Amino acid sequence: MMTRISASSNRSINKKSSFSAGFTLLEILLVLAIIGMASVLIVPNIGNLESRTFSTQIRQASNLLNYARRTAVVEGQPASIEFYAEREDGLVDSDRVSSRVAVGSWESTGAEIIFIDSTERETLVESKIEITFFPEGGSTGGKLMLALDERRATIEINPFTGRVSQERENEEE
Repeated sequence: MMTRISASSNRSINKKSSFSAGFTLLEILLVLAIIGMASVLIVPNIGNLESRTFSTQIRQASNLLNYARRTAVVEGQPASIEFYAEREDGLVDSDRVSSRVAVGSWESTGAEIIFIDSTERETLVESKIEITFFPEGGSTGGKLMLALDERRATIEINPFTGRVSQERENEEE
């Protein structure tokens, strides 16, 4: 059994739908509540982004040092990593020359680099520092202190074994 729809009933349906073209107060409040909840979840993560970026820089530097250590032992020749400091204008030197034993480089993105050699002498790295590993397992050694705002991390390179260890201070993760 089929029901016929007349043209007059279609017009009455169209008239009713034209009256409900706006949003109800309930729909507007629901959208505002969803936006509010999303902002509560997103805003704290944006504030923590700089901390995660610093953690990533520390892991990358440590991984590069371990890579150079393995490369030196496996290939039987010295291997080094070059650390470049960020200049005051926010750029890194583009006309840098890599040493012949460099297997990688690390560029600071906002972090200050302080190198402490085996005699405990601190040096602020203004352009470049190179850490070299030797085939018999040793290295030039020392400590790299990286600082970004109140966050600090120290990467220690043992001069006798070449082992790389890291320590973080004042870091919220």
